[in-house]
Amino acid sequence: MAPKPNPGDNRTRSSIQIFIVAGLCCFFYILGAWQRSGFGKADNLAMENWVQYEGNVFRFPGGGTQFPQGADKYIDQLASVIPIKNGTVRTLLDTGCGVASLGAYLWSRNVIAMSFAPRDSHEAQVQFALERGVPAVIGVLGTIKVPYPSRAFDMAHCSRCLIPWGANDGKYLMEVDRVLRPGGYWVLSGPPINWKVNYKAWQRPKEELQEEQRQIEEAAKMLCWEKKYEKGEIAIWQKRMDGDSCHSKQDESQVTFCKSSDPDDVWYQKMETCVTPYPDTSSSALKNFPERLYAVPPRVASGSIPGVSAEKYQEDSNKWKKHVKAYKRINRLLDSGRYRNIMDMNAGLGGFAAALQSPKLWVMNVVPTIAERSTLGAVYERGLIGIYHDWCEAFSTYPRSYDLIHANGLFSLYNKKCNLEDILLEMDRILRPEGAVIIRDEVDVLIKVKKIIGGMRWDTKMMDHEDGPLVPEKILVAVKQYWVAGGNSTSTQ
Repeated sequence: MAPKPNPGDNRTRSSIQIFIVAGLCCFFYILGAWQRSGFGKADNLAMENWVQYEGNVFRFPGGGTQFPQGADKYIDQLASVIPIKNGTVRTLLDTGCGVASLGAYLWSRNVIAMSFAPRDSHEAQVQFALERGVPAVIGVLGTIKVPYPSRAFDMAHCSRCLIPWGANDGKYLMEVDRVLRPGGYWVLSGPPINWKVNYKAWQRPKEELQEEQRQIEEAAKMLCWEKKYEKGEIAIWQKRMDGDSCHSKQDESQVTFCKSSDPDDVWYQKMETCVTPYPDTSSSALKNFPERLYAVPPRVASGSIPGVSAEKYQEDSNKWKKHVKAYKRINRLLDSGRYRNIMDMNAGLGGFAAALQSPKLWVMNVVPTIAERSTLGAVYERGLIGIYHDWCEAFSTYPRSYDLIHANGLFSLYNKKCNLEDILLEMDRILRPEGAVIIRDEVDVLIKVKKIIGGMRWDTKMMDHEDGPLVPEKILVAVKQYWVAGGNSTSTQ
């Protein structure tokens, strides 16, 4: 039997709950003291109605500066313009996400958000988002391209994210345009929208706000985005489905087009002041969700991913259905709601996440930068989310962020690229106590991994491939113990 946490150990659960509540109480005590000291600002977590403490639990009402009536009402307003209900919009990029209330409330509408915000030393918003079970990473729009493929998102969103969208010749909007799918939507909520009415409340000169909106409007026009809506403090633009209707306007404005042959080559690449050309093949064939989960992604159908045909894609999907079925026999808690935040460290075409698809969980599909093929674009075309990463480096998240980690062929991929110990220690950092790990790899690699794990206080067990003991590929399952210095562990075999 595979190692697993003991669901009946009430003492363990109580100690964890006490630890979490105590930590959050300390957080709010410090936050309150900080406010009382005179240095507090109006847009902090408590004042913005992001978090409420009721009895012995914390509640996230979906409030905020831009969501005074709650996130649901805000989403209803967006849905009056954007086709959120029918599965056209499935993936969303939320910049400056706060505690990711937008992503949390969109989840019930079958929309999955990739939310990001900078590391904030006094609010730790991304940490709150992940503890809520909402996808989020630490990230910024700065000088480096965001680690997502081109044409990935159906919608991009900014609510008071404090990004100077019109500055630097519209460079940040050009980056949004790169990751936004043809026909996708961009939502800007807050300053400078409707500056004529609100500039006094924002305590900013009207001339400054007027110029900021002028720059945004010019950049959107240059990108050939069509403005669909502006009411109150919300404005919505739509990216055109193809570039043909736009070329003449862009030629007149002397737009510079990016010369890179691969718009998905973004790892440590600097942002450029240029427009990403539309692809040769149309994305109009993309189906609505959930049909797109197993439909052949346009990038596969067009042959854009070398070595991956429609037949190979179907084979991969069927293979992962079989693997996940075996995983559920190994760990019966897999689809019980116990594991909410799940990471696939070497996602390939997203077959693991697709086979595991459930409203009880979400999967961060990581495509290593050294992978043989760049498949993350196809992962997004399936209606899943993910990110590029090099596992020789730390991942952009807080400690104890994920409940379950899956690694298929990862250690063989990184053999002689960096130390196995470093990758395993990073897994230990981001895995919560009593979280689970499933590692699938060649048996000789797993023997080395198991030896290292022995010193990390993980309970482990090696298991045969589901097709039998003669298959050289094996499965190593593990559970991270809950322990403190000088105390006893709580996980049991």
